[in-house]
Amino acid sequence: MMNQSSKLFRLIILALFGSISMVLMLVNFPLPMLPPYLKIDFSEIPALIAAILFTPVAGIVVEGLKNTLYLIYTGAADPVGVVANFTAGVLFVVPVAMIYHKFKSTKSLVSGLVIGSIIMTVAMSVLNYFLVLPAYSWFMGWETMSASVKWTTIIAGILPFNALKGIIVGTLFVLLFAKMEPWLKQKRVRSSTAA
Repeated sequence: MMNQSSKLFRLIILALFGSISMVLMLVNFPLPMLPPYLKIDFSEIPALIAAILFTPVAGIVVEGLKNTLYLIYTGAADPVGVVANFTAGVLFVVPVAMIYHKFKSTKSLVSGLVIGSIIMTVAMSVLNYFLVLPAYSWFMGWETMSASVKWTTIIAGILPFNALKGIIVGTLFVLLFAKMEPWLKQKRVRSSTAA
């Protein structure tokens, strides 16, 4: 019975985090000196909390919920961007959670955030070149982008944007984690004594 109620509690928490994440996705802003269509938001933070609190899969669920809700709310105006956002979020959140759960320390969290940022930045640059930018061209009915245009878009916009996003979101999350850590430790002690 306890197991069922804890599963229900987890589902409620993930649904709540997914909803908060979607609202945070709507509160976005461009970064100076980068293309205005690249906007930063803090919607990865609830996914990071879920992934740290439960498992990396919980972070993926929150990312999926956020993007599904966003797609419904915006009426599927930009499905390519939504898929790209989900992919970037997963590439960032999963390494952080995996490294944190292995070592369970602030140091491992910071290492995870650095590694997650690097993975997201590099992988999204590659994915944009081969998949995202061609998909945008097709979806918008534009001409196919030449290799030089794609590289310029990635080097001048997408790569620095994802790197800065990782740094900004990571820094904010470390500050938030510092406030959450005593509670997380308390929760971990309770779950181990209950086991």
